[in-house]
Amino acid sequence: MIWKRSAVLRFYSVCGLLLQASASKNKVKGSQGQFPLTQNVTVVEGGTAILTCRVDQNDNTSLQWSNPAQQTLYFDDKKALRDNRIELVRASWHELSISVSDVSLSDEGQYTCSLFTMPVKTSKAYLTVLGVPEKPQISGFSSPVMEGDLMQLTCKTSGSKPAADIRWFKNDKEIKDVKYLKEEDANRKTFTVSSTLDFRVDRSDDGVAVICRVDHESLNATPQVAMQVLEIHYTPSVKIIPSTPFPQEGQPLILTCESKGKPLPEPVLWTKDGGELPDPDRMVVSGRELNILFLNKTDNGTYRCEATNTIGQSSAEYVLIVHDVPNTLLPTTIIPSLTTATVTTTVAITASQTTSATSSNIRDPNALAGQTGPDHALIGGIVAVVVFVTLCSIFLLGRYLARHKGTYLTNEAKGAEDAPDADTAIINAEGSQVNAEEKKEYFI
Repeated sequence: MIWKRSAVLRFYSVCGLLLQASASKNKVKGSQGQFPLTQNVTVVEGGTAILTCRVDQNDNTSLQWSNPAQQTLYFDDKKALRDNRIELVRASWHELSISVSDVSLSDEGQYTCSLFTMPVKTSKAYLTVLGVPEKPQISGFSSPVMEGDLMQLTCKTSGSKPAADIRWFKNDKEIKDVKYLKEEDANRKTFTVSSTLDFRVDRSDDGVAVICRVDHESLNATPQVAMQVLEIHYTPSVKIIPSTPFPQEGQPLILTCESKGKPLPEPVLWTKDGGELPDPDRMVVSGRELNILFLNKTDNGTYRCEATNTIGQSSAEYVLIVHDVPNTLLPTTIIPSLTTATVTTTVAITASQTTSATSSNIRDPNALAGQTGPDHALIGGIVAVVVFVTLCSIFLLGRYLARHKGTYLTNEAKGAEDAPDADTAIINAEGSQVNAEEKKEYFI
């Protein structure tokens, strides 16, 4: 088989030389301007490489592609090497293009395009094959990790050519302080790259995704990543939240014990002033809530909530001060009494003060718009009562004076009761003019 291939290659070479010799006899001057042109090619491992050789001025001179081992691949449009991966793309007097599919790292090297002039002219094209890095792996994490421990994570990838770049991210923020190591693989063509990240964990790292990212030119701007979600165990943190900031006597109150920890603490323990809750019927514990149905002064004190998990315990305190319910003063109406003159006088003074206050409010330009004016109906009623009492007093006083006056006149007429006529009665009366001088009295 090897002999047959060598014979074919010698045949194509001899034919090329004969053709070149024949053409050179007639076109020596034209061949001097001919020269093949090629370009270097870079392809990802497993991809397809296109090798192109062009000649701007060609007088029907043959073109040939050969591999780094100087094996002829194509002579014009004739395939010389039996490799199913190598195919003809285009063949003409001005261009010879071939393709190499499923490229491997062993295909890398210098390929030669030959133009069979006299002398033979050649052009070199270097085929570069990129080794694709394997998907990275993160090692060094063992779940769970205790808060405060030092964690060491290692990210590793192999098969890259050239060596890949590794970057670390935590909370979408890149971590710069890392260790980097590059080693050559056994094939002496690719590399194994590893990077180590050291940091001390705390509770804020729980649930955080640490990402290892591999960048390489063979990945077409789509990096490969590996992710590790951290699980951190830590002691509980406790906080008490009241349902109202101003608890008042007679009202209900709910105290919520908000506890966070990993593992989650369950249940919580409620105490008051260092002891058990004093009134279980009125102080009901439901999960993390302490519900006091109605408050009184005996509930004043320090309430403590304690949460415990396998890592440790923590507690929080709340000082309860029960406030009095504020008194609401309602407006009152004074009803005056009409039984005595003294009450009447007091009522008149009250009416006078009310009227003065009303006048003052009317004259005051700074009086508030929301103030309410005096009750005019009440003032009118008081004035009517005063007038009524005054009239009654005058009437009673007149009646009293009239009664005393009649009695006086009757006493003056004593002694005239038995007189036969009016003239005699006047003469015999004790109050007659005869004895008027003798019975004159003076009233002061």
